[in-house]
Amino acid sequence: MKIFMIAGEPSGDLLGRGLIRALRAKFPGVEISGVGGEAMMAENFVSLFPMHEISLMGVLPVLANLRNVLRRIDQTARAAIAARPDALVIIDSPDFNHRVAKRVRKVLPGVKIVNYVGPTVWAWRPGRAKKMRAFVDLILAIFPFEPEVHERLGGPRCVYIGHPLIERRAALQGDDEAKRTGPVLVLPGSRASVIQRLGAVFGEAVARLDAVRPGLDYVLPTSRGLIEKVQSLIGSWPVKPRVVVGEEEKNAAFRAARAALAASGTVTLELALSRTPTIVAYKVPKIEEWIARRLIQIDMVAQPNIILGEMAFPEMLQDDANGRALAERLGEIIDDSPERRRQLDAVDRLGDKLAINDDKRPSEKAAEAILDLVAR
Repeated sequence: MKIFMIAGEPSGDLLGRGLIRALRAKFPGVEISGVGGEAMMAENFVSLFPMHEISLMGVLPVLANLRNVLRRIDQTARAAIAARPDALVIIDSPDFNHRVAKRVRKVLPGVKIVNYVGPTVWAWRPGRAKKMRAFVDLILAIFPFEPEVHERLGGPRCVYIGHPLIERRAALQGDDEAKRTGPVLVLPGSRASVIQRLGAVFGEAVARLDAVRPGLDYVLPTSRGLIEKVQSLIGSWPVKPRVVVGEEEKNAAFRAARAALAASGTVTLELALSRTPTIVAYKVPKIEEWIARRLIQIDMVAQPNIILGEMAFPEMLQDDANGRALAERLGEIIDDSPERRRQLDAVDRLGDKLAINDDKRPSEKAAEAILDLVAR
């Protein structure tokens, strides 16, 4: 059996790693090729090119790198077609992956195409759901409300497999008492463009908080692919966090953390599962803000908040994401306080929201769904 798999960002890379392991466990000898990052390559997966080249978010970063992105779309589609796979598995990154999938479907109409983590049609551009029926056979959903949404919007068949981060819950959770005196995590994002937009603001927030609460330990977990970017970023910060690299170091930091300042993204769900009180921040260029306000149909951006349907973690967006405001809000959750307790009570309900009705891991259910689709 041949599987062609494409992940275009760090969170998708982690999902790809889990899926590779599950597929090989269920179908020894399966051939898996495509595009991925460090996590997938650690499973003896060879990526066509460095994943960070397509790990872009927002209109302006894509436009700035458009020529290379188009070249990589062409290269990936050609490689997928040449591989003649039994299934093409596209993981998140819809702007890149859907273009590849359409080209593959046109040349190989019989190949099964699976979208692992479908686009957020429930948040914006709902018309995408119906259009996906032409080139996607199955969506593997990680949010429990998504199958109903796709059915209502006329999208492809969609099944909920559970959120894969649940598999890492034990590795993320630490001792509550120890977390009261642990480090403060600083997480400015996993994409270069996001890091650039939030870097100075996060540096100012850390400096302001340190001025009123000296002696706190700040830790910035990152990946090997971003270490140079991060080191350059914090070079100008008055208060420099300790930088830790790799998943094991990151997990250890999450287990020990007393609080966090984080860019909106999958990391906010990791923080919620680790029971780390968090302030969420995000900034986009004004033109993207203008577009988003006219298209986005939800009023929250952090994944824990969307899943719970409440503002578990405060969201500081655009102009509200400034050094003074972030330092003040972060200061409210450093020690035991009503706000800290409120956040912990909220995230304790996440487990029930993400629960599935059997003992199988989400990555195992994903592998079974793909193999069943191919067999049919």
